[in-house]
Amino acid sequence: MRRLIAAAALVAGLAASGCASGGGTSLLGEETLVAGVRPDLPGIGFRRPDGTFEGLDVDVSRYLAARMGKKVRFAPALARDRERLLRDGDVDMVLTFWLEPEWAQRLAFAGPYLLSYQDILIRDDERRVRGVRDLKGRKICAVTGSGAAEAVTVERQVPAVPVAARSYDECMTMLGDGRIDAITTNDTILAGLKARQGAGFRLLNSRFGERRTGIAIRKGDPDGCEALNKAITQMYQDGTMATLMRKWFGTSGLDLSDLEVPQFEGCL
Repeated sequence: MRRLIAAAALVAGLAASGCASGGGTSLLGEETLVAGVRPDLPGIGFRRPDGTFEGLDVDVSRYLAARMGKKVRFAPALARDRERLLRDGDVDMVLTFWLEPEWAQRLAFAGPYLLSYQDILIRDDERRVRGVRDLKGRKICAVTGSGAAEAVTVERQVPAVPVAARSYDECMTMLGDGRIDAITTNDTILAGLKARQGAGFRLLNSRFGERRTGIAIRKGDPDGCEALNKAITQMYQDGTMATLMRKWFGTSGLDLSDLEVPQFEGCL
């Protein structure tokens, strides 16, 4: 009997502390959520010189945390570091993460919170690249850990030539000086890069692949995942997402006419 009482007390204690069904700490048990956002993507996630962050993912994180009754703080999460940051517990969630089967084997995902398309950014004087097939034999930027170059060379089987880069800032430098011919990734990322850079570059609006952008969290937290999904739904229904998209991309030429609640993947 004592063993049964002790076991019941242990279970109750774990539930009260926000322990998830998979054995890890649930988002619901945290007073402050640490959101991993990109520090190198203007319009999406960007770290200012004073160390603070701005961008769509920052505003989205603030909204979701508030809806869940939480505070939020931010940590830089480059593509190559984001899985490690989650695994080591340095962050509670990472935004701007494509929902791909490979990553779903190791991480859980809320959302998607954004539907976008893969696109291509080129120099303004480039006239021979009009779509993804025209990248054949062309040098394209391959940011470590992003998977965007592989979406061209593997998924689309276009024999482009990936050139490794550590960040999209490095990609923009290489595109500007002619070391590469194009950058390809989410249209929102490209729109943010173009808006910051101004003249000299052109977004093709080729939209050759839908990208479901989700929020990565540690596995074993279905309750935290469902809470995020509920907050994402509210963000679309009350018009906040439309307002944020106009705020960050309204002058970029990005098509913002279709902003409906995405179909969620489901929480495991």
